[in-house]
Amino acid sequence: MEFNIKEGMNSTTETVVTENDTASKYGSGLLDVLSTPHMVALMENTSKNVVEGSLPDGFSTVGIEVSIKHLKATPVGMKVRCEAVLEKIDGKKLIFKVDAWDEKGKIGEGTHTRFIINMVAFMAKLK
Repeated sequence: MEFNIKEGMNSTTETVVTENDTASKYGSGLLDVLSTPHMVALMENTSKNVVEGSLPDGFSTVGIEVSIKHLKATPVGMKVRCEAVLEKIDGKKLIFKVDAWDEKGKIGEGTHTRFIINMVAFMAKLK
């Protein structure tokens, strides 16, 4: 099956860090700063958004790999922007470059790999 996607496609997401996004809330640390798990989730979601509207009905993507560096802390109340760029297509495997910034500079970078799936077939395998 052909998919209407191409290398270079991108998406950007913005959010404001809340108490629910912090390391102390996630249990990944003790401080009230943006947690690494939340930053990774933001990067995954932004990557998903790059191709979601270009896939046929019944298809989506699932994350299969992350390689992320969390470069600096971001306090509650600060705006965060994430960008994902589709760098490589290998059949149904999609590799994204992901970066995140807060109002003071870059806070995270890395790669995220997703796989195109037929949602019905994927869920049927789990039964």
